[in-house]
Amino acid sequence: MTHNFGLHFTQELGNHFGFPTDSWPASAEQVTPFFAIVVNALGMDDAARWFEAARKAHQRVETAERDRAHHFGFAHHLDFETEAHRKVTLPVVAAFEATKGLYEITRRDSSVDVDVFFDCALRACSRGSGRPDSTPVAAGANV
Repeated sequence: MTHNFGLHFTQELGNHFGFPTDSWPASAEQVTPFFAIVVNALGMDDAARWFEAARKAHQRVETAERDRAHHFGFAHHLDFETEAHRKVTLPVVAAFEATKGLYEITRRDSSVDVDVFFDCALRACSRGSGRPDSTPVAAGANV
């Protein structure tokens, strides 16, 4: 159980978007539990690798859409980047479905790119792994 991830993720959102929280994108509150599902299912270190792979999958989608190229969607790219199909376990399925969910929610919020959330999640994972905390963006931010 990764009991500190939710707190660290919220702190990272605050570092990125500032305070008060009512100025954050609407999707921030909705995606937080999905990120926690991934961390709870995979553990902090594996979740960090998962979020990095999800970021690459998102970049593939963005590139294909920008270039007006055919692609098979985020889920296909996520499967490719995470190699989820090689190890179909309950934790992997939970992480896969949660990531698809948070991606769909974020894609419908025009005020934020999901890459921002992946970045905050990666920073939160590094806090939970005993690595140095990230630096607040706004000077004097209370975290």
